[in-house]
Amino acid sequence: MIEKIAHKLTRKPKLVAAIAVFMLIPSIIGFAATRINYDILSYLPQDLPSSQGEQLLEDPFQMAATSMLVVDGMPAGYTNDLLNAIREVPGVSNAIWISNLVGIQIPTDMIPASFRDMFFSGDATMMIIQYDHPGASDETMDAIEQVRQVCNEKCFLAGFSVVIKDTRDIMDSELPLFVGLAVLLALLAMSVTLESTVLPLVFIASIGMAVVYNFGSNIFLGEISYITKAIAAVLQLGVTMDYSIFLYRRYEEERLHHDDKRDAMAAAIVAAFRSLSGSSLTTIAGFLALCFMQLTLGRDIGIVMAKGVVLGVATVILVLPSLVLIFDKHIEKHKHKTLIPSFHRVNGFILRRRVLLTVLAVALFFPAVYSQNHANIYYKLDESLPRDLPSIVSNEKLKDDFDMATSHFIVLRDDLSAGDMGEMEKRLENVPGVTSVLSYHRILGTGIPDFFVPSEVRDMLKQGGYQLMMVNSSYEPATDLVSDQLDAMNAILHEYDPAAMITGEGAMYRDLIDTTAVDFTVTNYISIAAIFLIIAIVFQSVTIPAVLVATIELAIFINQGCCYFTGTAIPFIAPTIISCVQLGATVDYAILMTSRFQEELRKGRPRMEAIRVAADAADASIVTSALVLFCATLGVSFVSSIDLIGSICVMLARGALISALVSLFLMPAILCVCEPVFNKTSRHWRTTPPPRRGKALPAGEAQPAETSAQPSVRQ
Repeated sequence: MIEKIAHKLTRKPKLVAAIAVFMLIPSIIGFAATRINYDILSYLPQDLPSSQGEQLLEDPFQMAATSMLVVDGMPAGYTNDLLNAIREVPGVSNAIWISNLVGIQIPTDMIPASFRDMFFSGDATMMIIQYDHPGASDETMDAIEQVRQVCNEKCFLAGFSVVIKDTRDIMDSELPLFVGLAVLLALLAMSVTLESTVLPLVFIASIGMAVVYNFGSNIFLGEISYITKAIAAVLQLGVTMDYSIFLYRRYEEERLHHDDKRDAMAAAIVAAFRSLSGSSLTTIAGFLALCFMQLTLGRDIGIVMAKGVVLGVATVILVLPSLVLIFDKHIEKHKHKTLIPSFHRVNGFILRRRVLLTVLAVALFFPAVYSQNHANIYYKLDESLPRDLPSIVSNEKLKDDFDMATSHFIVLRDDLSAGDMGEMEKRLENVPGVTSVLSYHRILGTGIPDFFVPSEVRDMLKQGGYQLMMVNSSYEPATDLVSDQLDAMNAILHEYDPAAMITGEGAMYRDLIDTTAVDFTVTNYISIAAIFLIIAIVFQSVTIPAVLVATIELAIFINQGCCYFTGTAIPFIAPTIISCVQLGATVDYAILMTSRFQEELRKGRPRMEAIRVAADAADASIVTSALVLFCATLGVSFVSSIDLIGSICVMLARGALISALVSLFLMPAILCVCEPVFNKTSRHWRTTPPPRRGKALPAGEAQPAETSAQPSVRQ
């Protein structure tokens, strides 16, 4: 079947290329219609109390999107006029200030202390703004922009939704730079490692189509996270470029055996399909392991990237051959020598000291594992943003003037007695770090009759059988202090209402910390188990996958451990992404060398000679693969203002480099030392397996499936 498809594809390359270009149109439409989610906390499991409380804030309270506006040094008349202007903004459901409660004619000194401390601090005053839609919705983002437009330079709009707004603005401005720099650096890397000046452009065009197809098909998911949007394109470029290189290498080999270049390409397509369909499984498995995270952000990234790998393979098989045939004359015309040095002498040195290097690899595990486990991790998302962003400046202003680093929202039933409410509020105020408590009962406790309380204030704090309390804290979210504070508050609340729930940034960040701690362990084990199983099936061995996975895991530990030695704090999601992606994407380096080693042993070569030939043949492919992935991801860190994105890409780039170094300088020694064990614990390790059912094996199935980085295996 694949032979017939390959024959037809190579007969009309211009038609195939035209269809591929036409398919970009619906893909671009799908990409434009796919919503981008900038709220990472929305990916928390929905059965958590903080998530359930957030749902109640959204309906019936419409408080899921709430921001604080600090007005500094302006008269009360201006603030009251501003309040009225903000309430007219589309998307704003309510705005609360002291004038809603006691009017602006009453002198500040006569305002009850609980309100005065809540709404005033020196020359600054604060109002609370609510929005009709969820905090990360497009409608809320537009409303925040309009609120900013009616404010002057003395106004500071703070809150989590405002941070999301600034994050979206940064991403929209920097994404073209991400992709552009990744493409430029990938072209530079390929220009150094490939023999033609035109060939890298053809590869980029092919992978670019695959990226657009991938992003266009995301419309079926409804939305993707901004992290996925930022890294998916460059990661797909770096990971799937190997497939293009392999197809072209095989095409060059087949041209020696065919008079018609179209027949040569058809043969190359058949060989590439059989090889890449198997070798891409490790990469796909690494990405799909992310889908088992409780934090559904992992599923978002995993599905998009696994789909990207599948579409990358499909584009290499179906589209790239036509592009190569169309531009074949230009590729041949602009050929040059590659700049990759020979590793022959280095490999000789490595093999002479194979036992020492194997012992070194084992010894490196101890400091690598220790440093990985002690790397500093941060969870608070605004720590990854530039400190001069308006939202960050406003949050600092809110913290400094009103001692409000975190706002807890408590949802509890509204039939509690006045006595219980008063007692509970006093106990909450005595919790360390709590600066103020706002509730409907507290408003009435100031002497204001119930019928004097404006309806918008009543609706904000009482809805649908629930009442809402707002507890402000001087402690930063995602800290041990807030965690202890939440425990103390929960203990108090559940004495009066066992079903009471605390939500807001503080509670959701704590759940995020607990969730990702489990996710890291689970996804790491799943990715290791899945890739172990794939390699075990390919090589029909238990010891070979153990050695290969352990070697790449060493590279992962070293990569993450670098953050400990440099004192760099990394975002919470980075270890999980790196452990799955680096293993899935770079274990191919180890598979490549191992499969070539096995091939040389089956030819009857002695162990030392076989590993030397395998290392010499695989080194150039490993360097090319790692260099493209390194350059594509490193470029993002140069231009990203968001440390969350920059840190992930730096670790991906460093991981590709470390995996390549481990494969180049440690893997030959390890394979050589472990070869006798492989021979005793693997089927057909040194001998070619007999044909199945008496039939000759198709080309490429006599050995284990080749990896995507295997252009020189058949040379």
